[in-house]
Amino acid sequence: MNGLTMKHLRYFEALARIGHFGRAAESCAISQPALSVQIRELEDLVGVPLVERGGRRIRLTGLGEEFAERTRAILRSVDELEDLGRAAHGPIAGRLRLGVIPTVAPYLLPDIIKALARFYPGIDPRPREAITQRLIEDLTEAKLDAAIVALPISEPALKEIALFDEEFVLVRPLEDAGKPVPSSDRLHEMRLLLLEEGHCFRDQALSVCNIGAASVRDLMEGSSLSTLVQMVGAGIGVTLIPQMAVDTETRSASVCISALAEPRPTRTIGMVWRKSNPLSAQFATIAEIVRDAGLKKQA
Repeated sequence: MNGLTMKHLRYFEALARIGHFGRAAESCAISQPALSVQIRELEDLVGVPLVERGGRRIRLTGLGEEFAERTRAILRSVDELEDLGRAAHGPIAGRLRLGVIPTVAPYLLPDIIKALARFYPGIDPRPREAITQRLIEDLTEAKLDAAIVALPISEPALKEIALFDEEFVLVRPLEDAGKPVPSSDRLHEMRLLLLEEGHCFRDQALSVCNIGAASVRDLMEGSSLSTLVQMVGAGIGVTLIPQMAVDTETRSASVCISALAEPRPTRTIGMVWRKSNPLSAQFATIAEIVRDAGLKKQA
């Protein structure tokens, strides 16, 4: 297949993943007409259509679906070849695509970036904030090098290292400061505010409060911890947040913070990456840097 390039493959993978020419072009930092030309060239090289055009979203043909799977495997292998070369040159340098969940990123990521710059002056961090499911998908498809998430993940292809445990704290309106701290299983009686579906911290909060799926519809949701804390300050309900978020999120809110009764609920923050990545030894060292940053945040 003379003339096939990595550019063809990367552009086709973006289109197959996103399903829309305009948004795929934007993710590749090129114009939509330029992306269309590249996909047409690829189809001409293959000799058959890979994409069904028409409507707001594109669909892949039967061959297009199989071609997309093979393309992803090729791109993963190419990325790992690049990492193999980086691993042979001593300390890690260059691009580091690091995913971080939203309930960690605003509070810990700045400290991590500063620490990485001290230990690895040649590193180029490329952080990305997203929910756990998306991070794991991107990690598996080699769109990320590593991710900081709440454990366990339990993906056979991924190496996971526990870094530190972190307590959940109760956020109540300021006027509740003198009241007894309720037990975890009574929080849903107090209008518990949760992150919207998709956030792992939501599931952890539900587990802490022993709330089943049937009761979730009666609870209130927000898009971020900041939103939840501000809603509590307005007297709408109560919420749980991780310890590392307390200083940032309560600075401008009329709320009080309370530790829950023993045994206090916690989550385990860890770092994950592909077992096949040649930079695995370097990532283990980076994980120690992340652990130190997390422990200092709790001190």
